[in-house]
Amino acid sequence: SPQTVEELNDLPVKTVNGATIYMREVAHVRDGFSPQTNIVLSNGQRGVLMSIYKTGTASTIDIVDRVKQMLEYNKGSLPEGLHISTFFDQSLYVRASIQGVIREAIIAACLTAVMILLFLGNWRSTLIIAISIPLSILVSILCLSALGQTINIMTLGGLALAVGILVDDATVEIENINRNLAMGKETVQAILDGAQQIAVPALVSTLCICIVFIPMFFLSGVAKFLFVPLAEAVSFAMLASYMWSRTIVPTLAMYLLSTEDEYRADEHIGEKMGFFRRYQQGFERSFEKFRSGYQRALGIALQSPKLFAVCFLAFCVFSVLIAGFLGRDFFPKVDAGQIRLHMRARTGLRIEETARLADQVNGVIRETIPKEELTTVLDNIGLPYSGINLTYSNAGTVGSSDAEILVQLKEVRGKPTGTYINDLREKLPQRFPGVQFFFQPADIVTQILNFGTPAPIDVEVTGMNQRGNYLIGERLANEFRHIPGAVDVHVQQAFDNPTLYMEIDRARAQSVGMQSRDVAQNVLVSLSSSFQTAPAFWLDPKNGVEYSVAVQEPQYRVDSYQALQNTPISGSMPGSRPQILGNLVKTSTTARPAEISHYTTQPMINVYAAVDGRDLGGVADEVEKRVQAIEKDLPKGSHIVIRGQVQTMKSSFAGLGFGLLAAIVLAYLLIVVNFQSWLDPFVIITALPGALAGICWTLLLTHTTVNVPSLTGAIMCMGVATANSILMVSFAREQLEEGKNARDAAIEAGFVRIRPVLMTALAMIIGMVPMAVGLGEGGEQNAPLGRAVIGGLVFATFATLFFVPCVFSMIHGRRERRSAQRGSLSPATV
Repeated sequence: SPQTVEELNDLPVKTVNGATIYMREVAHVRDGFSPQTNIVLSNGQRGVLMSIYKTGTASTIDIVDRVKQMLEYNKGSLPEGLHISTFFDQSLYVRASIQGVIREAIIAACLTAVMILLFLGNWRSTLIIAISIPLSILVSILCLSALGQTINIMTLGGLALAVGILVDDATVEIENINRNLAMGKETVQAILDGAQQIAVPALVSTLCICIVFIPMFFLSGVAKFLFVPLAEAVSFAMLASYMWSRTIVPTLAMYLLSTEDEYRADEHIGEKMGFFRRYQQGFERSFEKFRSGYQRALGIALQSPKLFAVCFLAFCVFSVLIAGFLGRDFFPKVDAGQIRLHMRARTGLRIEETARLADQVNGVIRETIPKEELTTVLDNIGLPYSGINLTYSNAGTVGSSDAEILVQLKEVRGKPTGTYINDLREKLPQRFPGVQFFFQPADIVTQILNFGTPAPIDVEVTGMNQRGNYLIGERLANEFRHIPGAVDVHVQQAFDNPTLYMEIDRARAQSVGMQSRDVAQNVLVSLSSSFQTAPAFWLDPKNGVEYSVAVQEPQYRVDSYQALQNTPISGSMPGSRPQILGNLVKTSTTARPAEISHYTTQPMINVYAAVDGRDLGGVADEVEKRVQAIEKDLPKGSHIVIRGQVQTMKSSFAGLGFGLLAAIVLAYLLIVVNFQSWLDPFVIITALPGALAGICWTLLLTHTTVNVPSLTGAIMCMGVATANSILMVSFAREQLEEGKNARDAAIEAGFVRIRPVLMTALAMIIGMVPMAVGLGEGGEQNAPLGRAVIGGLVFATFATLFFVPCVFSMIHGRRERRSAQRGSLSPATV
């Protein structure tokens, strides 16, 4: 307040010869501010940037909604000319992603229902199956809520993933009930027999799908937090689906199917159903022809099962070998419609000059991006004093010569965000030589995966020899720039900050009654003020803002080297007389680090590299080769470590690879317990090489890399492929028990089970199509999962229909021949 300023002006400073010197006589007291080190501009207008972060358990949407409500509530009390608006709102991306997943799930459910209706030709049966989908999802949501999970992209992704297989249990049961009805049984008996015949195989199939997700709970790092909720969502939904298939589905079948005996009144129903019934009957005739053709093809394959098996396995081995040509990424890139550009000018540049340079860069940005596609350009220039801001910042800003430019694009745009980034990456270095530009992740997903670092590849050179490590870092950066696909390569730390080095002449200072501390304190106050060391003068109880008293020499009085040399220095010792700085120090120009980073207490140099136009794994492999070539030149006691997203990717791949093997082993052991046999479970899992082959070919043809979502899809595919094979082998075993030989049992199993196998496989495949296309915000992240499942199931279904019967026929045929030989060798009885 003016009264406080006046009271400070009246403070006595010193008494000389009986005369009191007051503050107003030697200084100008005013309500001011500390030296500016940070400037924020929004579309060219000065402003203040406030970042709001949430805790790990809070909901992004809930926090954003409450903040917006508070802003709206306080709008009426704002001073004239002051406007508050939101800039980066992560809830928009979260909402769009959730809506996209929900849309995918709805489309998948509709497509699946149409497919089932086409196969069954009975809207009542289709309705029974469709009812089980929302009920299973509801149970899964309740279980997730009980475990403390939230509705997010991953849990919804798991539910969308499950839509295609939620119909599995109900479809198999309804199809089996309809088969029993077609045999002439009464409705109640058909329901009881149909449910009893597939109760155990359906349970084992469901458990096989769920059990493959168990290894995911042993993942580490960020992959665990991303995919454990997905695994929980799928598992709970599948278990609920089996529960409903044992309870709700038979009950509904009793009430709905009993009123329409379609197997005894086709003509009446044909009149009732009209065009669709005739169309479905045509489909049935076509399907019967297809099934007869399949039976003939299977018979041909079973004539030479060994030859067919060898050819199929050779194809699978060749297909798996092409995995070496697939790229490797940790997670698919997401287009969030945001650009985050970091600009670093000449180290030591004054902040107002950096702001002028940033304004010129804004001009290039507006030239590159059409006006109708641009929402906001925010410049965050320099470095704030606040330690809290530095704690949460991952911008890589080290001083007044740095600036971060954030660009928000509109939802509807003519080009992908990556195209504009590539254009700017080419233009800016040409327009502004000597200025460093590098792009950082703007979307929240990539920021999380990078653990706050500005790039996915972080090469750390650690050791006590800072200068030597910096030179090694520069060499590494130069090498990385020649790697195809490596972009935005830079050394984070700057070692060229211009500095005036003052060496105090201790003898002269002592002779005039000065101490080294006096010289240092006076220079610090003159140039930087006492703001960082002064205690709080007053704390406003209403808003918690601290007010401090800072002493500083006006900046216009220190505008040259000579003015600095003429800075007066006062001593703390009695009798000392003021001196000018030039009489007490020897000044020289030098350079020093603008930033010193540490890792486990040792100085560290970071070399960052981003990836564009190539897979992360390929670039990382070449980075490792360059690092190994330079490691021999490291200073003594220094070492190089590659961290960042690359490190997490490798550990996650190892965990998921182990999970894939563990899923196969667990599924096998589960079937062994159920079948009380070691060979038949082996026959069942022989469909899995086909699934792996399909996954490899699909990823190759769709230009999709091997990443965590695609590996998750592979694990998912193992469970579904195993479940379909169980239906085939369990029926073949029943045929053996009825007295058929192995070949006839395999053919009969294929002929009878082709419908439920195709129905469940097609339901899953069709349900995955919306996810595999990857439309909408955030759709890119789950698209590899859908593609892996589709490709794996297509090939696994072929293996289930042809390869599995061949293996079954070979193994059990060999048993039959051995039994026949033992019977012929037994002694004759008289």
